[in-house]
Amino acid sequence: MSAALEALESVPQGTSLAENAYLLLRDRLIMLDIKPGDPINDGQVAAELGIGRTPVREAIKRLESDHLVVSYPRRGTFATGVDITQLAEVSEIRELLEPLASRKAARMAGPAMREELRAVAAAISALDGQDNSSQELMRYDIQVHRLIYKASANAHLEDVLIRYDNLATRIWCHMLEKMPSVSGHISEHAELLTAIADGDEERAAELALHHVVSFEETIRKVL
Repeated sequence: MSAALEALESVPQGTSLAENAYLLLRDRLIMLDIKPGDPINDGQVAAELGIGRTPVREAIKRLESDHLVVSYPRRGTFATGVDITQLAEVSEIRELLEPLASRKAARMAGPAMREELRAVAAAISALDGQDNSSQELMRYDIQVHRLIYKASANAHLEDVLIRYDNLATRIWCHMLEKMPSVSGHISEHAELLTAIADGDEERAAELALHHVVSFEETIRKVL
C-alpha cells in the first residue's frame, strides 16, 4: 500500500478518525487498489494517515463485518478474496432493493438533491467520446449509486445497499480486464438519474432493475 490513501468522496467535516480510516480503506479495497490477499498493516496505515493505531484497528473491525478483510490470530489482517460465486446472491438482493431506493429517491429528493442529480447526469453524458480508463468509469458508478441511496432518505436502506454495492463493485473490478468496455454500463446512469430528478418513480425503478440485471449478465458472459 505504497500509494497514498484516497477516498472516492470527500470525507465530511467532523468525521471521527476511525470513520475516516474506515472510509479510506473501504474504497481502496472495493476498487482493488488493495488487492485480494494483500496484508493490511495497521501501523503502516496509521503512519500514512498521521493517526494512532487505535482508530485504524476500529476501522479494520468494521471492514471485517463488511467481508472486505479477514484477520487471523498471529498472522495478521488481509484483504478478502473476490468470490465470484457470491454474484447470484448479491444480485438477488440488489434486484429487490435498488429499484426501491430509486423509487424512493424520485419521491423524496428535495430541490437541491434533484439539481445535483441532474448535474451528475449531465457529467456522465459528457463522458461519451472521452478516453477514460475503466477504473475511472467505475468510480463514477460507485458515486452515482451512493448518491441515489442518499437521495432515498432512508439511512437503513442506504447502509444496506452501500454494503452490497461494494461487494458487486469488487466483482466488477476483478473482471475488468476480461470485459471490452464498461462505458455503456456507466452511461445508463444518466437516464436513471434524470428519471429520479423528474420524480418518475416507476421509470426510475424500471431503469434501476435493468441496470442491476445487465450487470450480472455482463459478468456471466465473461466467466
